[in-house]
Amino acid sequence: MRGTGRELAGLMLPAGCAGCGAGRGAGALCAGCAAELTAGAVRRVAPRPRPPGLPAVYAAVAYAGAARSALLAHKERGALCLAHPLGTALAAGVRVCGDGGERVVLVPVPSARGAVVRRGHDPVRRLALVAAERLRRGGIRAELLPVLRQRRAVADQAGLSAVARQRNVSGALEVVRGGALRLRAPGCRVVLVDDVLTTGASLAEAARAVRAAGCHRGLAAAVVAAPRDAFEAGRACWLP
Repeated sequence: MRGTGRELAGLMLPAGCAGCGAGRGAGALCAGCAAELTAGAVRRVAPRPRPPGLPAVYAAVAYAGAARSALLAHKERGALCLAHPLGTALAAGVRVCGDGGERVVLVPVPSARGAVVRRGHDPVRRLALVAAERLRRGGIRAELLPVLRQRRAVADQAGLSAVARQRNVSGALEVVRGGALRLRAPGCRVVLVDDVLTTGASLAEAARAVRAAGCHRGLAAAVVAAPRDAFEAGRACWLP
């Protein structure tokens, strides 16, 4: 029975690198795949069509290859060891948003309660926590501020069109009691963070909720990855 835990973990996590499958890393990333997450320059990305109210979004890597595999392993299969490399990639995007000497406040887009229960963790919040720690190590005053919550249930976004996603999440988020004052604190830059940008509906809704709480100062957004598959299909674009 002692080996049961490891056997179950082996069914859940990849036997080798979570990015390429090579070697045996219990779901961790090999050096090459880890470098792939941060090797490229951070770029501004925009979904097409762009939902109303979406702030500028920056990402370090496209949603493909090792980045896609690692993100899914962390999000859906509980490979929590991947929070560090993915959070580091997120930090690179956030750094572009808050390089003016201000205190950077990372506000994660919340997962649905049912999804958190099913997964056993909130992946975006975990990545934001790692990103804030990486930014502080780099000399940037950064903190995690999880002040958004779902005020009503939403359907699973997978498979929905851009318009359907906007309708699904419209009005679904709100700032918790007392959160508005923290968002409006002087000398801080609020950066909304999510794991993957697809249609931008979730980030646009998060931006609406933050604006409704009175935060209008240079709102920016950062994500771990932007979807190259959507880009190739003409639904999203990497800006120069």
